Amino acid sequence: MEKLIEILENLHEGIDYETCETLIDDGILDSLDIVTLITDINDAFDVAIPPEEILPENFNSAKAIFALIEKLDNI
Repeated sequence: MEKLIEILENLHEGIDYETCETLIDDGILDSLDIVTLITDINDAFDVAIPPEEILPENFNSAKAIFALIEKLDNI
């Protein structure tokens, strides 16, 4: 989770990613951020996020993103 928080902070500093659950809903992350995030996650965690998993609910919080990473890592 620490590595994911670091990736997110590289996108936007000053956000409390530990508690924020509205990254998409509040427009903190936009479509370009998601593309960058997916690339960074692939590099850092060696998981490929398939298009069908690119849903707002999977990217609305760091916890949701990390849960997606864990799910894909176990497939």
